[in-house]
Amino acid sequence: MEKIAHASLEDFYQEIAQKMGKDVESILPKGLQKDIGHFNVFDIAQTIQRLRLSFEMPYNRRKYYKISLIRGKNRAEYADKTIEIKTNALLFATPKVPYNWIPEDESQAGSFCVFTEDFFIKDKSHNILEDLPIFQPGNVPIFEIDDELADEIEQLYKKIKKEIDSDYIFKYDLIRNYVLELIHYGQKLQPASKLSTSNDASMRVVSLFVELLERQFPIETSEQRLQLKTAKDFADRLAIHVNYLNKKLKENTGKTTTEIIADRIIQEAKILLKQTQWNVSEISYALGFEEIAHFSNFFKKKTSLAPLEFRA
Repeated sequence: MEKIAHASLEDFYQEIAQKMGKDVESILPKGLQKDIGHFNVFDIAQTIQRLRLSFEMPYNRRKYYKISLIRGKNRAEYADKTIEIKTNALLFATPKVPYNWIPEDESQAGSFCVFTEDFFIKDKSHNILEDLPIFQPGNVPIFEIDDELADEIEQLYKKIKKEIDSDYIFKYDLIRNYVLELIHYGQKLQPASKLSTSNDASMRVVSLFVELLERQFPIETSEQRLQLKTAKDFADRLAIHVNYLNKKLKENTGKTTTEIIADRIIQEAKILLKQTQWNVSEISYALGFEEIAHFSNFFKKKTSLAPLEFRA
């Protein structure tokens, strides 16, 4: 059984410390006890200068959350999408979806913070971060912003940096509030439809469907397999008629159940083809296809490329 390697915070710090010629302890924040999770903040320009490299972030899933204010010309690859950033951007990364950030000029500035879910969560049975719209499945939380808003957000990062270096006993409680402000900046940039909190029946059906769909991802081992693959599978699990499910999804998303499922499978297929060394047969099996030919035809129909052509 081959398992996908996930980049942990330990990996992140080992790489940074090695390239800076320092020990890990010297770049960890002071006064942060292990039982309250982890948080740290970095200045992009200073970090790049110290590392003397482009500071390209590798394309992989990480075991931590990251919020970045990026100032400069960059390219962001998020899941299976590529976004060109001309000036400023706010990027929200979660442990579920891989991303890649590639600077495209030497003028780079901004800040980023990294934190674990334990930093926010007191009830270990529930991850409150996943309830926030900015971290909901299906979003592409990279937002281009103007200079005025970027300056405003930079001031918030300055407050975080000031607190993390302070001796204030409750500084991490204050920092949590600042991070929530960052999150709200991102959520205000989302379309209003993404922030809907309607409790009517149709929205509940959509929400439950998305939850069931996303619960099957990410695919982490070559022996893991999708169990819910068709509109009928989901309708049966939700105890509703498949026509009702199709109707409600079409009304709220503009897509059929089958289209939404196919889009999510294609997104995961692209991730697995780029991120793993699994052969096409293993990927086909994990994504629920009985025959490799069925997967290859499905992938080519959706992308105009054969799986191995996409991988190359």
